[in-house]
Amino acid sequence: MGQFVVAIDLGGTKILAAVVDQEGRVVARARRKTPQAGPVAVAAAMSSAAREAMAFAGITLEEVLALGVGAPGPLDPERGIVFSPPNLRGWEEVPLADLMRKDFPLPVVLENDANAAAAGEWWQGAGRGVDDLVYLTVGTGIGGGLILRGELYRGAGGLAGEIGHVNVLPDGPLCGCGASGCLEAVAAGPAIARMARQAVEEGRGEKILDHAQGDLEAITARVVEEAARDGDEVAREIFWRAGTYIGIVVGSLLNLLNPRRVVIGGGVARAGELLFGPIREAAQKYSFPRAFQHAEILPALLGDDAGVVGVAAVVFQRLGRRLSGP
Repeated sequence: MGQFVVAIDLGGTKILAAVVDQEGRVVARARRKTPQAGPVAVAAAMSSAAREAMAFAGITLEEVLALGVGAPGPLDPERGIVFSPPNLRGWEEVPLADLMRKDFPLPVVLENDANAAAAGEWWQGAGRGVDDLVYLTVGTGIGGGLILRGELYRGAGGLAGEIGHVNVLPDGPLCGCGASGCLEAVAAGPAIARMARQAVEEGRGEKILDHAQGDLEAITARVVEEAARDGDEVAREIFWRAGTYIGIVVGSLLNLLNPRRVVIGGGVARAGELLFGPIREAAQKYSFPRAFQHAEILPALLGDDAGVVGVAAVVFQRLGRRLSGP
């Protein structure tokens, strides 16, 4: 009987496939760029990456328990359907689990990618040892996942944890979901880049433009981070603003859920204290003292592996396997 899970983390720009064992170890990995030619092309790229990871691991289908897929929400994990995710244009009610089963004659388990990352950090990362955890991923978008009393919490329709779409500025910028002023629209990577471009157009943030080699369109959150580390006060102010917005939402979550840990990952979170400083300050300001005192706000530990480790955890649990680890 199979002892491994082939886990796939589907993103708007990249696909990561991995072979994961029951101790949470990633045995092998394979990557692809996410095709922009629709769901069938994406499913084919996912299958290709999965088979390559299996080849690297030296395993056959007979050794695989199931295929797990972490995909951007909203989605229905029971029916295996993805509904119009903001970062996968042209997707509408895509039966992703069925598409994957055409290439893999195995059980296919679909999970929200941020939920999967939350489960990964809880099982093998910064959330180990606690039963109540809030996870945020801050990158191209902002996602979230909730572990409550040791269980992944999905809500009545599988949509719980959409922290990026908590409203923080009712009259703010338009979000990819269609609403205005969502956290994602004011604090994710593209929002940081937008604020920086606006500052440069106003004649501020000289080092930001320097780090973009003078090209306004080349400004990204990473460029803004580099300028901030180089001492640019405008760049530091932009990170402070984004971190404050995130911290306001984290403070509300501390009051609402009283978690033991808040774990924050994603590419933008790699900015470290540039982002975590204002997050902690705002979270303390906008939460009850006891809620803040009982919570740790920590950076994620698993990096890009969080999603694949987490979706493997979901698969093992769903199929009745006991999770173990070092």
